[in-house]
Amino acid sequence: MNGMASDHNTSSQEEYLPHYLQKEDPFASKLSREADIVAGFYLTVIGILSTLGNGYVIFMSSKRKKKLRPAEIMTVNLAVCDLGISVVGKPFSIISFFSHRWVFGWMGCRWYGWAGFFFGCGSLITMTAVSLDRYLKICHLSYGTWLKRHHAFICLAIIWAYATFWATVPFAGVGSYAPEPFGTSCTLDWWLAQASVAGQAFILSILFFCLLFPTAVIVFSYVKIILKVKSSTKEVAHYDTRIQNSHILEMKLTKVAMLICAGFLIAWIPYAVVSVWSAFGQPDSVPIQFSVVPTLLAKSAAMYNPIIYQVIDCKFACCRSGGLKTLEKKSSLKKSR
Repeated sequence: MNGMASDHNTSSQEEYLPHYLQKEDPFASKLSREADIVAGFYLTVIGILSTLGNGYVIFMSSKRKKKLRPAEIMTVNLAVCDLGISVVGKPFSIISFFSHRWVFGWMGCRWYGWAGFFFGCGSLITMTAVSLDRYLKICHLSYGTWLKRHHAFICLAIIWAYATFWATVPFAGVGSYAPEPFGTSCTLDWWLAQASVAGQAFILSILFFCLLFPTAVIVFSYVKIILKVKSSTKEVAHYDTRIQNSHILEMKLTKVAMLICAGFLIAWIPYAVVSVWSAFGQPDSVPIQFSVVPTLLAKSAAMYNPIIYQVIDCKFACCRSGGLKTLEKKSSLKKSR
């Protein structure tokens, strides 16, 4: 009986082998050469636009670094994370797509997976901090007034430590990084959840602390902000011009933060859904050709933020110039009277 039980346990453990442990080459592309070339060109365009856009944001911010508000310091950190993804990660995947296989071996795979997770986690935690800053500034003025620049730098240190911890935990033996099913990219080893209870605990911890909890904080913050703005719009109209201008600037920063968070989540949620299904769903039930689409969409997230900055800045400049013209007209009318 004991022998039969052990045979049964052995067979149940060997029922599922992740794609990278099977006999075939885990780094060989499972896509057609034409699809790899298209993906390579797509990532090249995304990488160039992201590098130029985020580099421009960092350069322009460095010219007025002593005047940056805490929320703006956070958005600069977000640009640093996006630039890191573009410069450190994109070349690996672009070369591999054009080569029709992952050409950097297991060491390069683990480095690429670590870098992607590190900068991605840093981006999400930065947006979480920005949403909390906006929440305190708008919904709790008594707390928001004491948030100064040095608090922002302390927050940056916590963000980088948090991202470093969770990205490095897999190297401690509780997790790993592995090639994607389509072969030309690497990611967190989601398939560990299919192998053991310890793997499931690791993946659940990653999901909670690096996705669900930050997303819940972001959603809570902006829902409270929207409700507060609806109830306080009439109150602000009775204040003097200086307070109104300060309120307009705070709302501009809030709009930027909301759009950035929305763009990030829209880009990453499909990838998160596919990853969770790979971890806890039916093994290998996600078609390889389908799994590459959310991956490419997630890699485009770093390109959106500079566009959002410019659109909001242009709109804010137009509104501000329009408001100045209106004030000038009112003052001239008062003088003529």
